[in-house]
Amino acid sequence: MLPDAEPETAAEAGADVKRPKLCGEAFWRSLGSPRLVVAPMVDASELAWRLLSRRHAADLCYTPMLHSSVFTRDARYRAEALASTPEDRPLIVQFCANNTAVLLEAALLAEPFCDAVDINLGCPQAIARRGHYGSFLQDDWDLLKDMVSTLNERLSVPVTCKIRVFPDVARTVEYARMLEAAGCQMLTVHGRTRDQKGPLTGLASWPHIRAVVESVNIPVFANGNIQFIQDVDRCIAETGVKGVMSAEGNLYNPALFEGTSPPCWELCLEYLDLAEKYPCPTSFVRTHLFKMMHHLLSLPENAAERQGIAKGQSLADFRQTVLTLRDRFLPYHDGIQVFVDNVDDTCNLRLPPWLCQPYVRIPPEEHLRKLADRQNKNDEPSVGEKRCLEETEEDPSTPQLSKKKLKKLQHSQKVKANPHIRKCQEKCSECANPLGQKCGFKLCRACCRKACFSEKRDCTGHRILTKTRYEKLLQYQAQEAAAGEEQAKSDFSEKNNNASSESGDACNLSNNGQPGAVSDNVSVLQSCRENKQSVSVNSSNDSNGV
Repeated sequence: MLPDAEPETAAEAGADVKRPKLCGEAFWRSLGSPRLVVAPMVDASELAWRLLSRRHAADLCYTPMLHSSVFTRDARYRAEALASTPEDRPLIVQFCANNTAVLLEAALLAEPFCDAVDINLGCPQAIARRGHYGSFLQDDWDLLKDMVSTLNERLSVPVTCKIRVFPDVARTVEYARMLEAAGCQMLTVHGRTRDQKGPLTGLASWPHIRAVVESVNIPVFANGNIQFIQDVDRCIAETGVKGVMSAEGNLYNPALFEGTSPPCWELCLEYLDLAEKYPCPTSFVRTHLFKMMHHLLSLPENAAERQGIAKGQSLADFRQTVLTLRDRFLPYHDGIQVFVDNVDDTCNLRLPPWLCQPYVRIPPEEHLRKLADRQNKNDEPSVGEKRCLEETEEDPSTPQLSKKKLKKLQHSQKVKANPHIRKCQEKCSECANPLGQKCGFKLCRACCRKACFSEKRDCTGHRILTKTRYEKLLQYQAQEAAAGEEQAKSDFSEKNNNASSESGDACNLSNNGQPGAVSDNVSVLQSCRENKQSVSVNSSNDSNGV
């Protein structure tokens, strides 16, 4: 299961206790003397698939090929790549690399969680050419010696290699001996060259593998031409290897090593149960279902189910499609109904399409012949020659169209009109432009904008909100004016308060600034008024007496 922490900090989550490092055949025996091996496959040999293969007689499994540089810097990539369970052993982790230091760093992070570290020297794909790894390192022997010897010296687990052969047997033998001398403890030989891929795959060369087995002293696994259990026994007998490795044969029939071809829905449902328990990307699940049900989904009557697998977004979607196919073909499998199929002659052994079985490629020679025939049909005149146009029988003066122009014409006639194109477009009432479909004023966008600005109105169809924005502007201006008046009032009251305080201060500063001067002046003025009143009273009394 998925580690909760980074591999380098999660030794207690599943790391093995260090044990003495084994070499050669002793290492192979420590793995349980594996004879049936599942190959490392990019985006295919994940935990759920490894557990399915082990349930059906696989002795040893590899992880998918891991990019060492990404593995060292991405903790999430490491956790997903190293997801495992106790029953997922023995397990070998495979890396691709072209730098010794980076490969060593990645291998040190992975060694607590595996039984060995494998170097991929066999990937023939174009991405391996661009990244300079895989089989495109087989000419750089100095780099390979450095990588293998460094890992052999620094790791506590053995280092293994998976290679492809050279066209020359002697060169292949020398290549294998070099890797053994550098410290490789187990070798897997894919009996094809790096140019044998895709439609040009062809058969693997078992004589190359036998020559390697006879020239080295370490265990060798054979890879290539394994489609049935009988091929396993025949390969071991002819090459002398310790075991065989299967990639494509295992993908089309995970029960290959059991020697059975069960109905594809049984293995598909079993795999979906494992994928639900040990989650993996949906693309991995889709690929496995397409492989296991390849022959069944190739039938025309299963076109809808093929689309269901292609467009499925969850395990529930995939499960429903598998159950539909099971219910449809189970009566044929049980013999209740008779199935009639137009089989081809690509294989001597013919099995019903609902049984898991290998995919048989056409020979490279036949593929090249088909390409040549197709090229001859489409050949253009040689450079410098001008092709004469054929004349029609009705009118010799009218030349016929060339094949190229005729093909373009036929193609254009097949093109269907876009259903979303407007069949009749109304015109704007103000100009010749098409009017907006959602405009409430039946105008084009330019005319609608002018009308909205001049009449201060809104058009929700064109999203022109002139009236709304103008009202917001007036509201904002009113709020600003009210705020200005309040500010002016507060400034005026503050100014008056300051003036009154200044006049009081001036009175207090009279009488040479002595305290109590104001009260003295008030008392003097009051005594004067009293004296004046008394004088006036006396004068009035005198006048009355006279």
